[in-house]
Amino acid sequence: MNAMFRGKAWSFGFRTAVILYFVCLIILPVTGIYVQSFSEGIASFLASVFDPLAWKAVFLTAKLAMIATIVNVIFGTITGWVLVRYTFPGRRLLNSVVDLPFALPTAVGGLLILLLLGPGSLVGGWAEKLGSPLVFHEPAIVLAMVFVTFPFVIRGVQPLLEEMDQSQEEAAYTMGTSRARTFLTVIFPSMLPGIVSGAMLAFSRGLAEFGAVVLVAGNIPGKTLVASVYIFGEIESNNQQGAAAVSVILLTMSFLILWTVNNVAARRFQR
Repeated sequence: MNAMFRGKAWSFGFRTAVILYFVCLIILPVTGIYVQSFSEGIASFLASVFDPLAWKAVFLTAKLAMIATIVNVIFGTITGWVLVRYTFPGRRLLNSVVDLPFALPTAVGGLLILLLLGPGSLVGGWAEKLGSPLVFHEPAIVLAMVFVTFPFVIRGVQPLLEEMDQSQEEAAYTMGTSRARTFLTVIFPSMLPGIVSGAMLAFSRGLAEFGAVVLVAGNIPGKTLVASVYIFGEIESNNQQGAAAVSVILLTMSFLILWTVNNVAARRFQR
């Protein structure tokens, strides 16, 4: 009886500790941002959100994050397919390197892009001569977002390909179906949930990227100033309410994306 009581006490204490940890780490900071954004009234909130520099920064960030997501969907799907379906020398190493953006500080990623594509580099020098500089312009921002979000689609696709029953694929080939049609009708629908969830996570991560972007963006208001750098600038200018207001927009977008991802995952689990 005492052992059962102690077991229940331990279980209750463990659950309480987890809930408190979650509240302190997630709930309170998120609530604080929303409270701070409306601290000076809704009129001040709307003025901060609809400030021309603010909404241009948010729009630019969403546009570039979408471009980076499309790039990741295309190349991430291909990479996931190759890692699962083909065996070749260095496959394990390549599979490990995929997670490098998760382990590498994002500022280091931005520095790598700056060194590889900057005016002093070979590629950057060619781009300058062609009149299309890369660093401190939108292409560098997209590349930085692609770098930090590269693993999401790959890791979303890989488990689905590994779990997929290949008997349906073989049956389609036996019936004379072409490889392209088999991919579109049999393989791609199985991969689609992973592609969608990975793409949404990549887009959400791209919206909030700061470390890799700040080094290569140029931070020109209305042209290369992204939302995360704008928020940092507002804090540096002692405008915490304005920074919180723009943060709320990004935070709400991320919540909607995560909710959609969870729904996609739940539907896949039910199937």
